[in-house]
Amino acid sequence: MTTRAASWLPLSPGERAVAIEVLVHGPLSRAEIARRLNLSAGSLTRLTKPLLESGLLIEAAEDAVPPEVRQGRPSQPLDVVVGSRSFAGFKITEGMVYGVVTTLRGEIVARCDRPLTTHDPHGAAEVLREMTDEFAQAFPGLAGIGIGVGGCVQGRSLVAESVFLGWEDIPLAELVEERTGLPVVVENDVAALVEAEAWFGAGRGLDRFAVLTIGAGLGYGLVLGGTRVPSPEDGRGVGRRWIVNPNGPLTPDGDRGSAVSLLTIPSIRYQIRAATGHDLAYEEILARAAAGDPMAARVIDEAARALGTLVAQIANFAMPEKILLAGEGVGLVDVAGAAVREAVLAGRHPLAAPVNLETKVSDFHDWARGAAVLAIQVLVLETREA
Repeated sequence: MTTRAASWLPLSPGERAVAIEVLVHGPLSRAEIARRLNLSAGSLTRLTKPLLESGLLIEAAEDAVPPEVRQGRPSQPLDVVVGSRSFAGFKITEGMVYGVVTTLRGEIVARCDRPLTTHDPHGAAEVLREMTDEFAQAFPGLAGIGIGVGGCVQGRSLVAESVFLGWEDIPLAELVEERTGLPVVVENDVAALVEAEAWFGAGRGLDRFAVLTIGAGLGYGLVLGGTRVPSPEDGRGVGRRWIVNPNGPLTPDGDRGSAVSLLTIPSIRYQIRAATGHDLAYEEILARAAAGDPMAARVIDEAARALGTLVAQIANFAMPEKILLAGEGVGLVDVAGAAVREAVLAGRHPLAAPVNLETKVSDFHDWARGAAVLAIQVLVLETREA
């Protein structure tokens, strides 16, 4: 289901291109917009008129345009009213729901978390309703809801499969829309995070951009030409057959030496538990590795070298301008960054350009923000066909 946010008319492809350019990169002068989109002055005037009339764009103060993008005579730039609409974003985990409210540019302005005490879909929808009601008290103009789920999502509305939640063919968007009266977009959580980083984060302005997430599982997303590349694998658990060390460990999840068996938090904890009999939290394993504990150091070093190998493979084949490492598991880079860098270099041609690698220890509110940004894309701008 794709429902538009109230009061904004359907956009033509040209109007949508102008709106996205201003939303992501604005405020921008008309001359700069025309240059970026290769438009004549007359075409730009025709395209911006309905955007201004609908209130999606406004004429901002002349000094709002950064000096580096000003061209020619001063002109009144175009911008969006960042606070004119608010969007709720939710990330559902096995035991919690993390929620945020964002502005039209994806800036988080409120947070709210609730335990998820049941995996019954109707019970989960009730939790989302309660959180939405709480947000609506402070932000009565909520324009829509985005929900990120670890799993396979179809049509931006149906959770086809979520192993973490034990769901199959759950019409989550419909369940939440019935309870809140707001339009809802549901998507795989990694896909939503990639969209948010491409528009408003580490990938902003880049033509080729990759995201690798490490946590309870692995996630991967690729942006080409400024657009995320969809894949039938989205939400189905990548990395189980990405072999990065054929002599690596065998764990309950993933083939021997696969990225999943080496890099995910459950696999790292399993290796320590199997070797020592102690069930340690991931942060404790990292701390012990940093302090020189032999077993923890060995497991983390092996994971770091696997990460470097995987990063090199992504750089070799996708050739992104930047790779973002995100998720709650990237703390291993702080502990074993040297091993990561060595493995990256070992997997690259000696004359290859250095890999532009950025790390971001994301909490679940970042994932919820990604869902809100997806709601902005779909509900306001009608981008990205499902």
